[in-house]
Amino acid sequence: MLSWALTFLVIALIAAVLGFGGIAGAATSIAQILFFVFLVAMVISLIVGWTRRSPR
Repeated sequence: MLSWALTFLVIALIAAVLGFGGIAGAATSIAQILFFVFLVAMVISLIVGWTRRSPR
């Protein structure tokens, strides 16, 4: 999922440099959404990992 966010970020940067405003905005929005989805998934997996850790 992180690779998709980075891919759309690169597409947005290239489109912004070349002057394609609508494409850059759309790709930036998709990259932002995917980044936050990845961030939430990472936090959830950390919490689940901590709760399933066996006591020593």
